[in-house]
Amino acid sequence: MAEFKTDIEIARAAKKKPIKEIGDRLGIPYEHLLPYGHDKAKISADYIKSVQGNTNGKLILVTAINPTPAGEGKTTTTVGLGDGLNRIGKKAVVCIREASLGPNFGMKGGAAGGGMAQIVPMEDMNLHFTGDFHAITTAHNLLSALIDNHIYWGNELGIDQRRVVWRRVMDMNDRALRQITCSLGGVTNGFPREAGFDITVASEVMAILCLATDLKDLEKRLGDIIVAYRRDKSPIYARDLKADGAMAVLLKDAMQPNLVQTLENNPAFVHGGPFANIAHGCNSVVATTTALKLGDYVVTEAGFGADLGAEKFFDIKCRKAGLKPAAAVIVATVRAMKMNGGVKKDDLGAENVDAVKKGCANLGRHIENVRQFGVPAIVAINHFHSDTDAEIQALKDYVASMGEEAVLCKHWAQGSAGIEELAHKVVALAESGASQFAPLYPDEMPLFDKMNTIVKRIYRGSGAIADKSVRDQLHQWEQAGYGNLPVCMAKTQYSFSTDPNLRGAPTDHAVPVREVRLSAGAGFVVAICGEIMTMPGLPRVPSSEKIVLNSEGQIEGLF
Repeated sequence: MAEFKTDIEIARAAKKKPIKEIGDRLGIPYEHLLPYGHDKAKISADYIKSVQGNTNGKLILVTAINPTPAGEGKTTTTVGLGDGLNRIGKKAVVCIREASLGPNFGMKGGAAGGGMAQIVPMEDMNLHFTGDFHAITTAHNLLSALIDNHIYWGNELGIDQRRVVWRRVMDMNDRALRQITCSLGGVTNGFPREAGFDITVASEVMAILCLATDLKDLEKRLGDIIVAYRRDKSPIYARDLKADGAMAVLLKDAMQPNLVQTLENNPAFVHGGPFANIAHGCNSVVATTTALKLGDYVVTEAGFGADLGAEKFFDIKCRKAGLKPAAAVIVATVRAMKMNGGVKKDDLGAENVDAVKKGCANLGRHIENVRQFGVPAIVAINHFHSDTDAEIQALKDYVASMGEEAVLCKHWAQGSAGIEELAHKVVALAESGASQFAPLYPDEMPLFDKMNTIVKRIYRGSGAIADKSVRDQLHQWEQAGYGNLPVCMAKTQYSFSTDPNLRGAPTDHAVPVREVRLSAGAGFVVAICGEIMTMPGLPRVPSSEKIVLNSEGQIEGLF
């Protein structure tokens, strides 16, 4: 078997161009690039404002089947398709999310693509990058500090310490911090209370940064954050603590999209990074809308499977930003089909056509779901060297039986040359004008009914279930004027159900909503379903154990 280079070895050998040349490709004057070294830069707010009159390009969403440990390669396909579109003469821009340190050192690894379809500098993008996540973490925790400080100095606003809903955050998986007691140690340290940490990518500040249109909108949304309630259950906002101005100052640079490049020197915007299982899973609105003003095609991704990432992309991001996707690509692999068909990870190398056929039900569900939003879709088969012709044909035949087309893509090994066919077909699909995009539910639908709609139509469950306390909370928010907000389902990414081990295409399962959180600044209600955690833990053998500096001072072990 041929020896394959690791992702980081490929990235290290990349022939990167100076970031000025990448900006030139998009017509961005150098004075409007704010360089972070030679190979990455932020784009100035003034320039973004200046291109708002440009005509929009076409927006292509890349989504996927439910993820498996076998790997689907959604980001790899997003990057590959961007390169492929440029290869066939289209002016295309890739838009993806930034990587969180938590999964980098945990189980998932990096988020820059893979093989010959990567965004570089890969190491920087996966480790600190331009500091956006640190700014978000700091702004979030400034608000946390101001809450406890206000209580310490007399609590003029009448905060009920039992009803502080603003948790702290950090960009790391650390289960020990999920529930904590703070302010211990006597009078000088304040009033003890229960608290907890979420991971930064679940922060409402992250969601706000990714949905805000400019600095003014950012500051307004930050002020709208509900941090606590009084004893009479009336809300206390971040602006009541005079926190919004300082938070906006901390986020001023983080609001500007980051420009980098693919291995083939095509432009890529990498900005924002909410998780798709516990947050809304899309890169920033400002990055996507700016890219649409600069390119003929914008290829963006939504996290995890279409049941989470695509649903939230359509129902939250597109609804709020007025975006109209022209086409969608659903990424699938033969290996993942076999896992959904019951094959264990260790046995994936052996041909098993029957397992492929059995596992295709999961893909079929995602195809149907994307159709529900009126967006035409095509399936990208992300090729692995162990795939056999018979397995690939079985997958293609299944997709054809669904009335769609599946295209074999070899971008991981061949770069843009391996995905040309998909690029041509995506252009034809986008140019056909077939997209009749519409969100799944109307704004005016009651909040619990929105959750029920997603459970029944997207997850194919029997319905959402919730305790009276949860339903009462939703009703109170509706009475307070928040009933028109979309909902963000925080649920396991591994299954249509809340059981991560239930693969395939289960039906008639109940989806328990155990907690709801109002993100008034971001503009959605989070429904926490099943056992999902907003602060992940590390696995028994975390990826960090293999990440080291070699004798030449280079990073090893990132993937």
